[in-house]
Amino acid sequence: MRIYDSAFYAIIFFLAGDFLSGFGLKFSAIILIAALIVALFLITGFIKKNNKLFWFSFLSLFIAVGAFYYFAFESYQYKSARINFNQVINFQGVVVDDVDQNNSQKLTIKLQSPFSGKISVQTRPLPNFNYGDLIEFNGVIKEPSQDAGTYLLKDGILGVSQFPQTKLIATDKGNFIKAALLSFKEKIINIFQKILPDKQAAFLSGITLGERAEFSREFKDQMSQSGTTHLVALSGYNISILVIVVAGILSQIFYRRICFWLTLMVIIGFVLMTGAEASVVRAAIMGSIILLATQVNRVYSFRNIIAVAAFVMVLANPKVLVFDVGFQLSFMALLGIVYFLPVIKKVLKIDDDPGILSWKENLLATVSAQVFVAPFLISYFGNFSLLSLVANVLILCAVPLTMALGFITAGIGLLSLNLAIIFGWLINILLSYEISIIEIFGKFDFLRITSLSVWLAIIYYALLIGFIIYVEYYPTIFALVSFNTNTSNKK
Repeated sequence: MRIYDSAFYAIIFFLAGDFLSGFGLKFSAIILIAALIVALFLITGFIKKNNKLFWFSFLSLFIAVGAFYYFAFESYQYKSARINFNQVINFQGVVVDDVDQNNSQKLTIKLQSPFSGKISVQTRPLPNFNYGDLIEFNGVIKEPSQDAGTYLLKDGILGVSQFPQTKLIATDKGNFIKAALLSFKEKIINIFQKILPDKQAAFLSGITLGERAEFSREFKDQMSQSGTTHLVALSGYNISILVIVVAGILSQIFYRRICFWLTLMVIIGFVLMTGAEASVVRAAIMGSIILLATQVNRVYSFRNIIAVAAFVMVLANPKVLVFDVGFQLSFMALLGIVYFLPVIKKVLKIDDDPGILSWKENLLATVSAQVFVAPFLISYFGNFSLLSLVANVLILCAVPLTMALGFITAGIGLLSLNLAIIFGWLINILLSYEISIIEIFGKFDFLRITSLSVWLAIIYYALLIGFIIYVEYYPTIFALVSFNTNTSNKK
């Protein structure tokens, strides 16, 4: 077996062990499952005298490695924390993440001595707190509920505190690089707000930076109803547009190698600035690997890049595979585009022409992604509209240009706000069009699926995978069936 194939399957088995652990299986049960799989490969290998199966028996041991890593990580999380629960206490902590501000403030706090660990604190809207603030609290820290606990533990948060008394002790106690990046993001958002109407500025901040704090409840509902919420969830789309804009500008100034390293630094800075959401981290890892492969003139495999991106993210946090919705939706959408889109083209005999304003490419990519994420959207949000395909096609033809102009305008606005206003007139036309589509389709309440059982989801994915394998790996049979069907139709 080739090295890159061995690496791919080792990662898949490792992720399987992590996945089983996240679903609550005990370590001993996972070890038993791994042993049974090892034995199955060994016995089958002896019977068929197939050395490849022997190698698979070894690689399947990574199921146990993945499980061990998950439980070791979880044990470290608990042992490294020191928190007094369910007591009225005085405690201090530093804000270690961007503040989620709405009707109240949600702070992620790293506790200071004599306590340790991370907690989530909800406070009143005023006074305003920022990243790096050292705050003194007086209140109760509670253990989160079972459902909320699994979600919060993914971010290393072990406790929650609701509306304690607060007192600002000091500022600028966070990482100075992250503080500078968050301040830079605020400057960009302020530029958008100065050159555009409120709703358009909020939407541009959403599609370029993933910022949703300024969205009204009505607009959030309209995006959910129209199936366009993903537009403001940072993804590979943002990274690809950013790379095109930045690399295009830098390539006119610097040599190829310097341009590569500067572009890579911009990607890393963008990830940190926007909060390192799972979807954008995945896109950044994949984009960086592709940039590196292009730089050194090496061929790359999308299959392996996807696997490596997932592996790196799970190494950083084993909880994301089971408990991070953004991680799941991001990878499922990507798998749909990479594996299902070519199948659609083959079955429907569609050429590679993207169509006017790339409508055909957008339609196929949207359908492919939506087909793969539909059960997750129904399960988590109870909301999947078939009309969302139409809404996305109408909007996505304008989004790449809007995002590119948004990044360019932000750069210009840092130099001259008056010059940025000129670009703002053009962006406003595009944003108004996109918002109108969201508002129109947000009014429709039919062709909507709101529930799906686990077994139906399993059957759905089994049929989907079977169809892809059938079309991709049995082309002769598929061609024969297609030929017979066409012949019957002609008759």
